[in-house]
Formats: sequence, C-alpha cells, structure tokens
Amino acid sequence: MRSFASAVIEAPVEKVWEAVRDFDALPVWHPAIASSEIEDGRDSASVGCVRRLKLGDGGEVRERLVALDDVARSYTYEFVTSPFPVRSYRSTIHVLPVTASGHSFVEWFADFDSDADVEAEMDKTFAQGVYATGLKGLAAHVAR
Repeated sequence: MRSFASAVIEAPVEKVWEAVRDFDALPVWHPAIASSEIEDGRDSASVGCVRRLKLGDGGEVRERLVALDDVARSYTYEFVTSPFPVRSYRSTIHVLPVTASGHSFVEWFADFDSDADVEAEMDKTFAQGVYATGLKGLAAHVAR
C-alpha cells in the first residue's frame, strides 16, 4: 500500500527544506506532534538515529532515519514502534522547487503492509491525518 499527499508551498525550496530537514523538528510545524526527542544523544542528521514522537492524542511513535539527502532534499524513515496496525512502514518526505513560481512542491508518502480490513483506514490516517495535515502546518510555519 502507498499513502501519499502533496502540496505547493508558497516559499522558496531552501526555506522549506531548512524547516523539514531537522529530523527532530516535527513538533515545530506539525500540529499533531506534541514533542520529539532523539534517543541516545545522537545528532538528528545522523542516519540511524531514532526519534521518539509524542502524539497529541497521547500515543507514541519511534522512527529511525534511514536516509538523508541534502542534494535531493529528502529523507526517509521507518517505524521502529507505533500504535498503527501496519508492517514494513517506510516513509519519505521530498521538497522540490517549482521553478516557474519560486515556490516549493512537497510530497510525503509511505509504503507499508497491513491487513486488508484496515488498509483503507490506514491509508486515510496517513495520507490525510498525518501528511496532508503536516503539509498545511509546514506551509503556515514557513509563511511566518
């Protein structure tokens, strides 16, 4: 299964990537994330580091950074633990320039496995509840 959301954000790609790039900064711009902490004192740009996210509803997710690419302006992470009934979850956020306008195109997606009876619900949860909500928060954050 692939869940996907995207947005054109009215800010230069460098400004958007600066906000997105910090693997520990999700609570700064995502309204559903209450807090984030990188475990074991590692640097948030260190591939292999694990962030512990506290969700606004009290849930907790641990995610491992598996790739960070400043040239492509993207990073990929995977679930270590989560409250979601999915397996093999791997997600990427990618920031691209919209050359005609000077704005940014941001795509956020995940590939995962789940049981058939929860697949549609998980797709909606990730695509709308996590990614689309986060991209709206990111747009508001970089507009300041």
